[in-house]
Amino acid sequence: MSGGKSQWGCRGGLKSFIMAPLPNAELVQNSLQLYRYLLRCCKQLPEENIRQHYRHAVRQSFKVHADEDDPERIQQIIKRAIEDADWVMNKYKKQK
Repeated sequence: MSGGKSQWGCRGGLKSFIMAPLPNAELVQNSLQLYRYLLRCCKQLPEENIRQHYRHAVRQSFKVHADEDDPERIQQIIKRAIEDADWVMNKYKKQK
C-alpha cells in the first residue's frame, strides 16, 4: 500500500490525520462501515462526474481487498482510506 495508488485511487504516501471529511470517521471499525462512510463522502463531492469517479474507485478497492482476513491489515486499510478520503474532500473544498 505504500507508494502508488491507495484504496481510494488518490495518491501515495501517508499523511497526518488532521480532520475527517465527515463526522464519525473515528467510529469506522469494519469494512462495511468504511464502504458506507466512503460512499457518503462521495455524495459530498461537487460534480456528478467526480462523484462517479470516486464511487467507482471505492467499489474497485473493495473488490480488490475482499479476501483480506488479517485484522491488523484491515485496520491499516481503513485508516489509509479515511486519510485519503480526507485528502480528496479537502482538495475539492479548495477548488470551490
